[in-house]
Amino acid sequence: MKLPSKLKPYKIPEYSLTGDLLSFLTCNLQYRYQNKGTLPPSKPVQRWFGEFIHGVLEEAFLEWKYKQNSFPWDWKEDIRPIEEQIDLRLQVRGLYSYDEDLFFSKANHPEVDDLNEHDHKKLASARAERAINVWGKDLFPLIDSSELLIKGIRKMPNYNEKTSRSNYYGINGVVDVLTSMKINDLEQSNLDNFNNTIIEFLKKDPSFQKNTSQHGDIEDYEIIIDYKGMKRPPTIMNDSKAEDKWETHKQQILTYSWLRSKQEDAKPIVAGIIFYLNELVPSKEDLALIKEELKNDLTDVGAEFESDVELILNWQEDDKAPDLSDEFKINRSIRIINVNEKEKDYALVKFDSVVADIEDSLIREMKGCRIQEAWKADSDKRTCSACDFRTFCKNNSVKTKDIKIP
Repeated sequence: MKLPSKLKPYKIPEYSLTGDLLSFLTCNLQYRYQNKGTLPPSKPVQRWFGEFIHGVLEEAFLEWKYKQNSFPWDWKEDIRPIEEQIDLRLQVRGLYSYDEDLFFSKANHPEVDDLNEHDHKKLASARAERAINVWGKDLFPLIDSSELLIKGIRKMPNYNEKTSRSNYYGINGVVDVLTSMKINDLEQSNLDNFNNTIIEFLKKDPSFQKNTSQHGDIEDYEIIIDYKGMKRPPTIMNDSKAEDKWETHKQQILTYSWLRSKQEDAKPIVAGIIFYLNELVPSKEDLALIKEELKNDLTDVGAEFESDVELILNWQEDDKAPDLSDEFKINRSIRIINVNEKEKDYALVKFDSVVADIEDSLIREMKGCRIQEAWKADSDKRTCSACDFRTFCKNNSVKTKDIKIP
């Protein structure tokens, strides 16, 4: 009796909205080395902080959910233990801050028995505290599902039976979800002292009001939440090589909304909210970029805060950071993105085109093409300056003479 040969395992490529989409758009070649190869960055500060702040907020939400701690939280008693816990988790995965000016880890300094107030001033800790005490008090009561893994599949763009790796590809992402039921319950249970900044922002957004009115016959809807460990991006890019993060983040939310809609328990998604958490405690580098954007009218939040704008425009990089108003920082740290079908379809087409480019580069490399010929390297100076592969990259936008090797 002749036994049939075992079929080859059928696998479809899986792509993450943050790990693949954003990384590839930043620089194709850097994405190849870091995500598809075994060459992680030597100092992955941006990645560390992004995962750190997500982890801290998730753990803080769980802490609030089960203990109902009142706000504001004390940094040393309530927040610091969460920071240490998340930092240890990241270290297990090989992720370190590598910068004690950014974060002081007691795990790396076992000789230190206690932490003083100076350690609180570390940038990552300061941002974590502000994120919890500014947004946590309004956000946590609204969350219906936290750290929700959403997945979906799409047809492989430019599918070719002879060369394509699969006829489908998968997308995945992780989001927090708010529901209108939570919003309505909160409003009705706090009529006398109701004060929720997030709901107030939603009420003041005309596009959101129009969008929800179109769902008037639907009792419940959802809002997707995402956090970014970065400053608010400029609305227009003046560097042709730079990734348009403003538009990319919008497309990311719209793609999240499509993914969420494919889940069995999903309700209509009317909007997404992005929190740019660096805006709550901007670094000097952030302030320099904000100043440039204000001078060149490249930002959507600023002109209405005259005193804050004046402080920033008069500030010099050697000066102490200006004392900006909480209102200015809060307005810059929140962005509402309304969801409509036409823009969602466009975002999916854009994501398909990114997947097509990645697959094309992968297939070219599999056929024997050299890595730097198969993967395009064309990024902005800021990305190139921080890249570990700049010294041998043919398309490095930073001239060799300008590179300072530590």
